[in-house]
Amino acid sequence: MQNCNKGTHLSRYINVIIDNKAEQTDSFFTYSAPDEVQVGAKLTVSFGTRKKLLDAYCVESDVVPKFDTTKIKSIESYDSERSLTPEIIETAKWMRQRYGVKYIDAIKMFTVNGKREMAKNKKERSEEGKAPDFELTPEQRSAADKICGSIRAAGNDGAKSGASTYLIKGVTNSGKTEVYMEAVKTALDLGKTAIVLLPEIALAGQVEQRFIERFGEKKVATLHSKLTTSKKLDEWLRIRRGEAKIVVGARTSVFAPLDNIGVIVIDEEHESTYKSDHNPKFETVDVAFKRAQLNGATLVLGSATPSVVSYWRASQGVYQLIEMNKRVGESVMPELEIVDMKKEVRNGNFGVVSERLAGEMSKTLSRGEQAILFLNRRGFSTHIICPDCGYVMTCEECGITMTYHKASNACVCHYCGRKKPVPKTCPDCDSQYLRFVGTGTEKVEDSVQEMWPDKKVARFDLDTASSATEIKKVIKDFQNGKTDILVGTQILAKGLDFRNVGLVGIINADLGLNIPDYRAGERTYQLITQVAGRAGRAGGQSRVIIQTYEPDSDIIADAAAGDYNSFYEAELVHRNVMNYPPFSDIISVSFTEKKASDSQADSSQTSAMKYATHFREVLASMKGMPEGAVVLRPVEEERRIDGKRRVSFMIKAPVGTRNGYLKAYLDYRERMIQSGADCYIEIDVNPY
Repeated sequence: MQNCNKGTHLSRYINVIIDNKAEQTDSFFTYSAPDEVQVGAKLTVSFGTRKKLLDAYCVESDVVPKFDTTKIKSIESYDSERSLTPEIIETAKWMRQRYGVKYIDAIKMFTVNGKREMAKNKKERSEEGKAPDFELTPEQRSAADKICGSIRAAGNDGAKSGASTYLIKGVTNSGKTEVYMEAVKTALDLGKTAIVLLPEIALAGQVEQRFIERFGEKKVATLHSKLTTSKKLDEWLRIRRGEAKIVVGARTSVFAPLDNIGVIVIDEEHESTYKSDHNPKFETVDVAFKRAQLNGATLVLGSATPSVVSYWRASQGVYQLIEMNKRVGESVMPELEIVDMKKEVRNGNFGVVSERLAGEMSKTLSRGEQAILFLNRRGFSTHIICPDCGYVMTCEECGITMTYHKASNACVCHYCGRKKPVPKTCPDCDSQYLRFVGTGTEKVEDSVQEMWPDKKVARFDLDTASSATEIKKVIKDFQNGKTDILVGTQILAKGLDFRNVGLVGIINADLGLNIPDYRAGERTYQLITQVAGRAGRAGGQSRVIIQTYEPDSDIIADAAAGDYNSFYEAELVHRNVMNYPPFSDIISVSFTEKKASDSQADSSQTSAMKYATHFREVLASMKGMPEGAVVLRPVEEERRIDGKRRVSFMIKAPVGTRNGYLKAYLDYRERMIQSGADCYIEIDVNPY
């Protein structure tokens, strides 16, 4: 921390963003500063009449003030160790325009909390990794050559060389990670740095170890939300000092404070976890694309089941497509089979496991192989109902059906996390005959353990893997053969590499087909394909049993056949007709009242509804309203936030028109701030 001379008026001026939550301070403020203070510098400044100094970040240098310079304050100090780079500040400014967030909210995505003295970077880290003991397959070599050629072509003159974006469509276990490693090695050889993103913390740990073995522990750092504050600060400082050249982690690692980035990799790019569901509501691919552009870096997206939007971009030439259609080594694709669960019920089987799946599980376990059972529902039962009066237990805050968790004997809302004891009688009619309906992973775990009592069964979902330690234990036990049957949710579908899986059972494949989301079909196809890809990785024949109540579904049939192109073509036709992405951008606009209001009041008269209605009118009256644009009417959400009413509406913005709507949003938000509105406004672009 460098202090500035108090009372000294400096003739060099900078603009800063104050680290303050108030909407009124979301603008630039001018200070004088020493010459060594550059864009990105972390500062302490006095602000207004406050006695306490505030943190700030320099966002512009060599500013020419348009007002009396005698009123300009000098900064108090600056911290070179915790400062950011000009590229980071440029990206943060772009995020404000792209996602409609405050400057400081965007900037703080690149920072960490904690005091410097908390950093305990005393661990001895190995300097060197080891060279691979195998050769790349022809497909891997072809892919690596194209990507590495792009990295070399960019050289050190950044975006001027026009670095590219590649989409690798590679079947599960086709060796995409080895291609990523080749790209990272090329970047490091050129004196550049690299970011490798994974969709889940569980997967990040597994891939991080592979990078450490290849490049040495000293060069690799990780950033994710499960790290302690001191560990996160440790890693952040190693990255910022340039000690760590490779950052491996979940979506927030896209904000790693690296300089001179040569390649950014996003593995399993189709995963919804790459979209943030809280402010800033960023899309990881977008941020990575911007950082790659500013650094002249190559962006690599990889997936066995690319998102429809990414594959469409590849068809339009925005991305360069690379296909890898063969598994590596002795690994072969599993055989997939559909089981009609309606027939099972007609034959008197009301359990969660079909006769076919049970038979194959017994054969698999007898061979000493392991089995994975997938169901994308946590808990024991998905509904708690009263058969006498029809009461269904819902969350008081959200209006969402609560799930019964047997292990904790509690009702849990999977939307907001609210938890309460299971009532002994019906809250409506006092009946003592409450029923638990539906199936979650807890029930599957119990059922399977009863069927194979001599086998070790474990569960892998958010309830059993809430910390990095628990995640590592579950994965390690399964990898080491201590667990015979692993029951889990979508966390199992995210690229985990298990070598002894002979069978995968998908308990209810059509579970997500009918949710109110235009991506429902895409998500179902991806989950089936990705979970199936956990089987047969060590060679030998393996099998996937797909249980469904909708055996005639084209999406399930395409997944069983491994026919991505058939699925994609049908999905693209549907989205074109309905004007969904990639043919539009969906923008959700919401207004939330600052104070709780009477829940019985007429929703049409609430402040949130009035502002929403007015803003919709403003949008409708915009000059040059794009052809095909749709602005839906505002509706009050059933879910209330701390008793505060919330009203939202959706915009379907034709491709290329999104920025106009974002500008209108920023202008309207500024008007609301200036007028002291009693509502907050926010947007979410292409929400999940």
